[in-house]
Amino acid sequence: MTGIITTYSINMKTIIEPFRIKSVEPIYFNTREERISILQNAFYNPFLIRANQVLIDLLTDSGTSAMSSNQWAGIMLGDESYAGSTSFFHFEATIQEITGLPLVIPTHQGRASEKILFSILGGKGKYFVSNTLFDTTRANIEYSGAEGVDLICEEGKHPSIPAPFKGNMDTIALQQFIAEKGAASIPLCVMTITNNSGGGQPVSMQNIREVKAICKANGIPLFIDACRFAENAYFIKLREEGYSNTPIPEIVKEIFSYADGCTMSAKKDAFANIGGFLAMHDPALAQLCRNMLILTEGFPTYGGLAGRDLEAIAIGLREVMDEHYLQYRIRSIEYLTNKLIEAGVPVMQPAGGHAIYLDAKEFLPHIPVNQYPGQALVGALYLHGGIRGVEIGSLMFGKYDAQHQLIPAALELVRLAIPRRVYTQSHIDYVAEVIIEVFHEKQSIKGLAIVEEAPMLRHFTAKLKPVE
Repeated sequence: MTGIITTYSINMKTIIEPFRIKSVEPIYFNTREERISILQNAFYNPFLIRANQVLIDLLTDSGTSAMSSNQWAGIMLGDESYAGSTSFFHFEATIQEITGLPLVIPTHQGRASEKILFSILGGKGKYFVSNTLFDTTRANIEYSGAEGVDLICEEGKHPSIPAPFKGNMDTIALQQFIAEKGAASIPLCVMTITNNSGGGQPVSMQNIREVKAICKANGIPLFIDACRFAENAYFIKLREEGYSNTPIPEIVKEIFSYADGCTMSAKKDAFANIGGFLAMHDPALAQLCRNMLILTEGFPTYGGLAGRDLEAIAIGLREVMDEHYLQYRIRSIEYLTNKLIEAGVPVMQPAGGHAIYLDAKEFLPHIPVNQYPGQALVGALYLHGGIRGVEIGSLMFGKYDAQHQLIPAALELVRLAIPRRVYTQSHIDYVAEVIIEVFHEKQSIKGLAIVEEAPMLRHFTAKLKPVE
């Protein structure tokens, strides 16, 4: 198994951070006894734990990056004009150049883009197909009355079996679904790169090309969920034949050449602490989106963002395509993944782009899925080492049948998302040590039961208790 992983490895010695640290913030240490009380008071939900009670925060890589000195300098140049901000035109021109998409609409974050798009295109009787939809994307689709359908490739269903592009869409399943439901009921196909819910796994250029051909033949627009577009592009360079000598900006441009539009949370691959955008070719759809933007986010040249944020995003979108950074980023995730594989910890293989994904079902086989093994593992990691992660399994994606019995998610994962340019190798070594120690003590971990939940996106606010 390790030999297969090496096929996708970066052949280097020690990977050094391609930056120097200019400013630091403290980590607040606490004891296991203190964390027991903290977890109980948070009802075993990491979202309800205060940030200063966490030692290593891997809850998300969204909005948690360290911005560069150039981004901070750009913040000082931000034009805060309500309309016609020069910072917007810098933002717009950058996105147009990188993606080739001419119509750019800023929003305060990715889910705002999703809310606008799916409110316009969604509705009862409609289906949005994807390789895998993430939580807010699916929620905004369902809130419109439509249904989100995941068509992940077969390789993506098996966490422990390595394959180069486990984020791909199953093109046969896509064709069958279109034939069954009819193209008229499918307003959009969404390709998530990298595939967050599927383990941060990349999508190949060939798969994007094939999906586009199917969509075009059936008159279905293809949108890219572009949160981690640069990481996906680097995987294409590493793993896909014909791209090893292609510069990242060219790979990125080809990816977007197959898209009719995209949504993006700039809190991921743009290193920004807030922000997002919609971009597209269709002027009629763009006008509808701008009209809703004015109602919900703000004027089209700021879209809920300060001018300083527009500047930071424009700079970050260029910085993220630096190959030295991407090499470090992908290799650091691989470094942690391989340490866990060597210790026998069940983890998604090969390493993804922004996080490691523990296979909670294999990690805690004594806990049934209706007792949320992923959430139980999240709690154990916090108790043992003050590490905060997030469950991506049946708490996040589970549904209920007519008898209120749980319909479990396809996978029971725990995501430990690594913020960009924040933690050093010693932090990552500590994370590995904690996970391995918890793995050796796994039989002591108990399942959980929900005592309170919201009707949508319940994982953000749910309250749980241990099963006795």
